[in-house]
Amino acid sequence: MNLPPPPSEDFFDQDAIGVLYTNSLKVMNRIRESAINQDTGKKGGPLFQISKAAQLVGRTASAIREAEKDGRLPPRERTETGRRLQYTLEDLDSMREVFGTRPWRRAEDPAAVISISNFKGGVGKSTTAIHLAQYLAIQGYRVCLIDCDSQATTTMMFGYVPDIDLGERDTLYGYIHDMPPGGLRSFVRKTHFYNLDLVPANLKLYNLEYEIAGYIMQNQSFDVIDSIAHAVETIVDDYDVIILDPPPALGMISLGVLTAANALVIPMPPSIIDFSSTASFLDMLNSTMKQMEMAYRKRPVYNFVKIVGSKADEGKSMHREILGMTSKLFGRYMLNSVLRNSAEIDNASSRMKTVYELERPVTSHEVHSRCLTSLNAVNYEIEQEILKTWSGRGSDF
Repeated sequence: MNLPPPPSEDFFDQDAIGVLYTNSLKVMNRIRESAINQDTGKKGGPLFQISKAAQLVGRTASAIREAEKDGRLPPRERTETGRRLQYTLEDLDSMREVFGTRPWRRAEDPAAVISISNFKGGVGKSTTAIHLAQYLAIQGYRVCLIDCDSQATTTMMFGYVPDIDLGERDTLYGYIHDMPPGGLRSFVRKTHFYNLDLVPANLKLYNLEYEIAGYIMQNQSFDVIDSIAHAVETIVDDYDVIILDPPPALGMISLGVLTAANALVIPMPPSIIDFSSTASFLDMLNSTMKQMEMAYRKRPVYNFVKIVGSKADEGKSMHREILGMTSKLFGRYMLNSVLRNSAEIDNASSRMKTVYELERPVTSHEVHSRCLTSLNAVNYEIEQEILKTWSGRGSDF
């Protein structure tokens, strides 16, 4: 990558921040360009061989071939060498419709609205949110990922340079200010992942922290906290799962997210500092919810609350010890699976991709396979918690 030249030493101090910002945007643009398919000019979704497609659809490869032969599915095109073209997520959705294996919730079952929360940064919050959203889309669910964090890491991973590509009215900030008749639907963007939509974020969203706090003080009312819940309600019928990625702080936006959610996932790395921070988060959240209940006569009810060990290094004895302690301490509130620290996640994100988007391993097949196994195990457990909230899927258990 050809980096922009460093700023010269003779510029005025008051210009330093602007120069650094401009150079940073140049780098971000180049990273984005490297993640885009040069033929289409867009990011591409994952592709699957027929064996993997069959596994995801819940049928055999021979059943897919038979459906293509008898016309229920379109015949598969082949390469010049005669190899069958791989399948896209949209192809998988068509298969599921033909075979009757779509996992969508019934209309009477509630959409899962999951907040991925912790008020400490660097715990793997956005990593968890993005990979969970993509995993669920791969499994065939209709998913919306709402980026509520002004740092916009999640938005960037979908191919945007937030403060260039998005205006202040393109995020939740615009919805809460304008309250358009169409609700949040006009803010939802399709992504390169079929069945995975995004409500993006950018730095302007940070202004909401002050504006919401100012509104509460001026009006002595907490009703503005429900703005995010109202936003979610306008799109909830369109999805099976809505994932909320709030800021790493228990501020006004995070409170709005926690009020909007009906499920909570808390990433926690296995270190004493992160354990202490998570304990403080739980204490502060509990106290805040009690205060809101007294002032506002209601508090959130979560269908499930799960703590997930994140960024874990199985080679470190202290990590294993802390994971063992927290597993005993939190019991059923802690996932059995652990999101392990992996160079594959770091290498993928440096390319503005996730592990699910990599066409081939960046590190090694062994490291890639271990990372995928870890991600899939964590996301599968969360998927099972979602299914338990749908009465129409009760027979699955």
